[in-house]
Amino acid sequence: MGNAKCDQPVGVFDSGVGGISVLKELYQVMPQEHYIYFGDSKNAPYGTRPVEEIRSLTIANVKFLLEQGVKGIVVACNTATAAAVRTLRGMYPDIPLVGIEPAVKPAALQAGHPTILVMATPMTISGDKYKTLMMRYEQKADIIGLPCPGLVEFVETGNTDGADLKVFLENLLAPYLREIDSIVLGCTHYPFVRRLIQEIAGERVRIFDGGNGTAREMRRRLKEAGLLSAHEGLGTVTFENSLASEEEIELSRTLFQKNLF
Repeated sequence: MGNAKCDQPVGVFDSGVGGISVLKELYQVMPQEHYIYFGDSKNAPYGTRPVEEIRSLTIANVKFLLEQGVKGIVVACNTATAAAVRTLRGMYPDIPLVGIEPAVKPAALQAGHPTILVMATPMTISGDKYKTLMMRYEQKADIIGLPCPGLVEFVETGNTDGADLKVFLENLLAPYLREIDSIVLGCTHYPFVRRLIQEIAGERVRIFDGGNGTAREMRRRLKEAGLLSAHEGLGTVTFENSLASEEEIELSRTLFQKNLF
């Protein structure tokens, strides 16, 4: 592989702005790489759509990123990963392509058979990929799936700490707080409200998300393919969005700069 290929950007895709939480992890793990982030906010949220529709939207958006000359793709959306990653790997066997799944494994492998609450979109919770993941760890932990319709929309409008969001989360989490040891953020939008979730759940409850593991897996795939950038200094980040409005790009930049912890 020549240097020109190594200098091409990494494409990052999400149903909206949530995958920027994964982009932040990628940038920390591989700061020298260039990135193109595409958010399909026009069609967000994906998690309440039929699986066939999610798959076709995801394939179309991955094609768009490949047309921009990306050398690898991160599907930074749990819902899109569950619906389309297997199909995409069949379509593009030579492209390093990484999806994301809820971080059930590290949460389940804590000592003492923990009780875990997995917050995710309705489609992720009802999908086969999630059910398989849950079965793999059901001997190690008690796992409760919590569909969270409506939560993505708060982040999509830039509301990550409003009073109305706090009430929404309190109502959502109240039935589970006495029994759980951990919360898994099973949607890439949710790390943007992590601080508020931690505040409601209390310091005793550990919070997990899959962003860092996905970033490390992408670095491994690029290295294996001889595609890691030798660029010195920080790479560039370009934001694209299906809404194509300056407000949406500005929101993307703001979320990219937001401290998640």
